[in-house]
Amino acid sequence: MKLESLRPLEYAQVRAQLAAHTAFSASEILARELEPSKDTAVVLTLQQETTEARKFLDQHPQISVGSARDVRALTRTARVGGMIQAFEFLELRGTLLSARNLRKNILRVAENFPRLAFIAESLNDSPRVIDAIGHVFNENGEIADDASPELARIRRELRIAQQRVMDRLQHFITSSQYAKHLQEPIITQREGRYVVPVRAEAKGRINGIVHDASASGATLFIEPFAVVELGNRVRELTIQEQREIDRILRELTDLVGAFADDIDYTVEALAQLDLAFAKAKYAAQLQAVAPVIDVGSREQPAYLELINARHPLLDPETVVPISLELQRTFSILIITGPNTGGKTVTLKTVGLLALMAQSGLHIPAQEGSRLPVYSGIFADIGDEQSIAQSLSTFSGHLKNIITILRAADSNSLLLFDELGAGTDPVEGAALARAIVENLLERKIPALIATHYAELKAFAHTTPGVQNASMEFDIETLAPTYRLILGLPGRSNAFAIAARLGLERALVERARENVGKSNEELETLLAQLKKAREETAREQSRAAAARENAERAAKQARRELSDTQRQRGEILRNTREQARAELAATRAELSRLKREWRDGSLTRDEVKRAESDLDTLESVSESLQAPPPPRRVDTAPARERIVVGDQVYVPSLNQYGQVVGIGSDLVVQIGAFRMNLAPDQVELQARQSAQTTPVSQTSIVLPDVDSPGMEVHLRGMRAEDALELLEKYLDRAYLAGLPYVRVVHGKGTGTLRKLARDFLQASPLVTSYETAEPSEGGDGVTIAKLAVR
Repeated sequence: MKLESLRPLEYAQVRAQLAAHTAFSASEILARELEPSKDTAVVLTLQQETTEARKFLDQHPQISVGSARDVRALTRTARVGGMIQAFEFLELRGTLLSARNLRKNILRVAENFPRLAFIAESLNDSPRVIDAIGHVFNENGEIADDASPELARIRRELRIAQQRVMDRLQHFITSSQYAKHLQEPIITQREGRYVVPVRAEAKGRINGIVHDASASGATLFIEPFAVVELGNRVRELTIQEQREIDRILRELTDLVGAFADDIDYTVEALAQLDLAFAKAKYAAQLQAVAPVIDVGSREQPAYLELINARHPLLDPETVVPISLELQRTFSILIITGPNTGGKTVTLKTVGLLALMAQSGLHIPAQEGSRLPVYSGIFADIGDEQSIAQSLSTFSGHLKNIITILRAADSNSLLLFDELGAGTDPVEGAALARAIVENLLERKIPALIATHYAELKAFAHTTPGVQNASMEFDIETLAPTYRLILGLPGRSNAFAIAARLGLERALVERARENVGKSNEELETLLAQLKKAREETAREQSRAAAARENAERAAKQARRELSDTQRQRGEILRNTREQARAELAATRAELSRLKREWRDGSLTRDEVKRAESDLDTLESVSESLQAPPPPRRVDTAPARERIVVGDQVYVPSLNQYGQVVGIGSDLVVQIGAFRMNLAPDQVELQARQSAQTTPVSQTSIVLPDVDSPGMEVHLRGMRAEDALELLEKYLDRAYLAGLPYVRVVHGKGTGTLRKLARDFLQASPLVTSYETAEPSEGGDGVTIAKLAVR
């Protein structure tokens, strides 16, 4: 894409912010030179790199390119026969070690990060170079004595020669003959020679070579003749040492030259990985998301949809997000509204986010935002709001527009700010409309900001063109920067003038001067805005009501499921207990029969045991899973359920009657009502004469010696009432009833208090509550039984 098109969208600032997250110069250059791709496959790959990099850094935040440097200048030096300096070899080795570590860390989890692993495969750490440099330099970064056998010999002899000089000079400075002529008794060096500081006035007292003098001239640095020969030997060995070091560095340089291509490829791969990490860090800073790159299909061509998108260069605390779409049902969006209302920012946001997406950057928007891959993104923006603060003439704008129209095609995205402005309004509006019609014919998508009422009307009546507006608050006389799709904007000039205090007569005269047709258009806009706001409120209320209804239905289904589960567990536990007791009784009966045969027991005792066994077997049989109640043929599924219909509830194996219909069905089963989804019941045919009648007093439970869902205590003495209630609760618990009704009447309240105190203390009861007024009110207590 041409840089001229990218400049108005401030793409360079985005690249600069990205570059700030890079770790070394090679990746910084890539960031500052980043350009969007027009190839869909490349864009998808770049987006995958960024997504993988974000995930990788989330899981391994401590991993980076380490101490990598752009050492390609060193490989160029090696190629042309130059000499790499000692400290530069250390940078080179550090870079190769960083590449080795990064490659190992990424390939260890390659299956989770295939794109990063593909790049990491290009990291060649050149082990021969690493080992050779490591052999030459010690851990302090100095050339080691054993870098070569010759260097080891030279340094050994050099240390001996230096020690001889030091010993001779030490004797010299401690001698009473010479010590009094010294400025101080020390040994130092000048020009590579060992010297002592002598007072200037004692120069003739010490024979030697003057190598230097102090700034004041009071001290001379003299090498005594007694150590000149020894000093010469030190100097010779020092020269030999440097020659050997140069030879070693030359060998290392030649080795680097041999691996120069591998090293260059490694630096490039390191830079590519670091750029991906920088994109990941930048995305985290922007709280950005991976956009959906829409490749389109036969049924639905690719389209743009941004959800709560934010301009990446604006303050995230104050920027107002925008949401819009393009190319799904319309290809041209006409944005109108007051000056400084956010039209230009909207155009820049869309264009900049498209550029970012095609550069592999995540975009500051909400999940689900999607963008096509455009062959070109062209912008003509009269950028008073840009850093350049430049003003463009009408001819300059028109020249740019002509260039854009010639270059654009149906895969381009065009952004026009104040199309047709800067000339006579009538001619400008006509020119703008002609351009919009041309874009529509050529199927070129575009976002156009304008003040022209003619374009608002054109968008309102033309398929493929949509209006949008930047909201303006008349009360505060300030823009809200919210983009409203489907509604053209108003200039609000008259309202603003009146609110600021302009005489009413002047405002009315201005309205008259505008003309009737324009006034009708403004009135239509006001009506459209009012209707849209009312529709939005109704939709919000409907959505809230639907959400509440769905929440209540889910809760009811959960409670019903819990009740069914509890009932099933009680039945299973009771069956198991009965079977265990039955087995024990059978064993006991067998023992008694043996004792009877032995004469230890009477026949009556055995008969009583047999009677107990019969009773237990009867109970055990009753506890087996009962067959479902007889059902009748259900009505056709297409038949609508109405209040009064009888239904079968398979999950409860019960029949009930529909007493209310909302988002769910309200079904009366005995004394209880419950909410059920339509798919949880089966409608019983209304015309069938054999439909099973619905009990109005109790739930029909399988025959497991159930005491029924209700116990009556009214009119009973306290002792009798408590005895009956205790026995009833035991049987109800054994039968697996989830709830029971305790009918104690209202009266003086004595029986109610007595019953509730008993329920409160009973381990079989988890909670209780007063019945609904329609089900007995204060005269009835509903008790929920525990699950065993």
